[in-house]
Amino acid sequence: MTAPTPVRSTPGTRAVAPDLARGLMLLLIALANVPWFLYGTETSLTSAHREPSTTLDAVWQSVAIVAVDGRSYPLFAFLFGYGIWQSFARQRSAGVDERTARRRLQRRHGWMIAFGAVHAALLWFGDVLGAYGLVGLVVVWLFLRRTTRTLLIWAATLTGVLLLAALGTLALGAVVPPELAEVPGSANPDLAGTTPYLASILPRLLFWLPLTVTQGIFGLVVPVAVLLGIACARVRILEEPAAHRRALALTAVVGIAVGWAGAVPSLLVHLGTWEAPEWAPVVLHLATGLGAALGYAALFALFALRVPSGTAPRGFTAALTAVGQRSLTSYLLQSVIFAPLLCAWGLGLGGVLDQWQAALLAVATWLVTLAVAVGLARGGRRGPAERALRALSSRGAETSATPVGRLTP
Repeated sequence: MTAPTPVRSTPGTRAVAPDLARGLMLLLIALANVPWFLYGTETSLTSAHREPSTTLDAVWQSVAIVAVDGRSYPLFAFLFGYGIWQSFARQRSAGVDERTARRRLQRRHGWMIAFGAVHAALLWFGDVLGAYGLVGLVVVWLFLRRTTRTLLIWAATLTGVLLLAALGTLALGAVVPPELAEVPGSANPDLAGTTPYLASILPRLLFWLPLTVTQGIFGLVVPVAVLLGIACARVRILEEPAAHRRALALTAVVGIAVGWAGAVPSLLVHLGTWEAPEWAPVVLHLATGLGAALGYAALFALFALRVPSGTAPRGFTAALTAVGQRSLTSYLLQSVIFAPLLCAWGLGLGGVLDQWQAALLAVATWLVTLAVAVGLARGGRRGPAERALRALSSRGAETSATPVGRLTP
């Protein structure tokens, strides 16, 4: 059964909450990604965190494992799914037929995969554009016309599979003999330490390719988050936070509590407090990260209520929304800053910085993207990456009514 075609569009001033959420999300992404640009010290297969050498490192790693790691990319995926439905609804309201609207989305998602491949080859092997483009192709093909009830059933089923896998790995980790607990070759490749630059391109791509498929499809977290994003967009929960205040508050409290609590086993293993294989709590960490992501999105939407209805955001809130409207440019700009500063083929700071110092660099980088986005907004310009993606996606077809500067379709 297909979902009813939406016909209404957003009246008046552009809704603040979706862009605000994207702007704040990019700070979490910077904090989550920057440890992977460090090199010279072996890490495990499941984490970019090395053994803490200072108290500040241990404090920051504790915060990152609980509140950031595995929490930022499902938030990214939820907002991506939300944007898929926003674009589809906007096109249908403008009179575009369903088949054409879906084709435009698919073309955009295909180009996102291409953007991700270039991003990975040139700068960042952990690129997520490819994974979200891939899941976008599948979701638009199989789920966009389904009812909200069907989307929620699929999301609940896949979440149940994740939770069963989490319980299974925890149980296995509790009973497996210590001599069998270690996975051979269980260390992340030191890709940031590869030099010279030309020699670093192929290893990045070879890491990115399976990561794209695993994270985009088989990891389940991203597909679930995208399906939930579409379901929430159909009831405009971010555009109309005042009408959903109670549900948002409950989601924020419960989701963040579940997400943070679910990260505690991973933290205990990392700090050596719990003698268990490092892989044992990983699935639980990822599955509960979905709860934290939904909680963060709800919290950002509640924060958007500070902006009076029908008025444009001002001050720092306006800066955050400017980043959110240019989230593709801001995301790529992070890598443009991180890679040459931190990688061995660049200045090599990733070989000398402590992890807490790298976190400060991530915050500074996000502030730079904030300033760039504000400058573009004052000039009334989209981000350059948004312009390129829009031009490529609309080539050979009429330009779709896509909002200014959006990473999600």
